[in-house]
This record gives sequence, C-alpha cells and structure tokens, in this order.
Amino acid sequence: MPAERTTLRLAFALPAVVCAALLGFGYYLQYGPRGLDPCPLCLVQRGFFYAVMAVSLLGALHGPGRLGTVLWSILLFLFSAGGAATAGRQVWLQHLPPDKVPACGPDLFFMLENFPLMQTVQKLFRGTGECAAVDWTFLGLSIAEWSLGWFVLFCFYALWLATRGRSSAPVEDLTFPEVDGKYR
Repeated sequence: MPAERTTLRLAFALPAVVCAALLGFGYYLQYGPRGLDPCPLCLVQRGFFYAVMAVSLLGALHGPGRLGTVLWSILLFLFSAGGAATAGRQVWLQHLPPDKVPACGPDLFFMLENFPLMQTVQKLFRGTGECAAVDWTFLGLSIAEWSLGWFVLFCFYALWLATRGRSSAPVEDLTFPEVDGKYR
C-alpha cells in the first residue's frame, strides 16, 4: 500500500510540475527579451494553470485513498475544463476574420478598478481585440493553442487518475461456497 500511495503522489505531482514549467515560460515571454504583455484571456488561462497546479500539488501532498483520488481528480478536471474553455475562446477569436474581431477594450486592471465585478467577468470571458492578436508561435501554434492542448491533456489525465484504480481492484468471488462437497 505505501508504494501505491507514493506512485499516486507522483501521479498528482506531475501536472503541478508541468504547470510550473508552463507558467515559468509564460513569465519568461512576458518579462524576458520578448516583453509580451498578456491579454485578459491569457491572464484567465494563467489563473486556471495556477488552479490546476494547486489542486495537483494538494493531491500529491494528501496522498489520498480511492475516494480522495476521485475527488481530487474531479477538481483537476473542472479547472482543466475551465482553462480549456477559456483557451478555446481565445483560439476562436484568433481565427476570426479581421473584420469580425471585437474592438480592443480596457485592460484587466482598469476594468477591476472601474467596473462592477460581474461586468468585468463578462468582459473578461468575452475577450477583446487584443486577445485575437497572435504575437508568438511555436511549431505553427499560438500560445492560446498550446494552452488549449495542455488543458485538454490535463482533462484526460484527470479522467485517467480517477479511473486508474478500478481495473486493479480485487474482484470478489461470486460462486457459492462448498461445504463438504455440497452447496449451501
């Protein structure tokens, strides 16, 4: 049992390490030589990466049993799905024809200071014209497309974590026990 818990802890730690690396690269793109400023949807995706990292790290520290694994996996899936939805919205904005791209709006900090919270959240998830800009690509994919891929991968990983112990659980013997060669 201790070896299984250690393996489970490592399985939960993996997404946390990946998220830390992705966030570190995002900060490098922001504060490094490129100096890319994240758009509002990028900041929301960054928040979802932090949430996935936190849930994964807490799951790794907890070293849960069967029920805990399912609960941590559900949380991991929900935050990953939220990140995938946000990244998907940004990918959609990036593939709009130029005349259909929404106008650029105020930045996140201005909206937080001057708009009601619900209006800020609505504007944030709708995205603005700056969210449609593709400033950097790797292997032909934008940052938003890479984020979408990672969030989808985390969703599948969470489902795998939640179901991985079921096939290895012992199966109960459903036959009738024999007593002196006769069934009860």
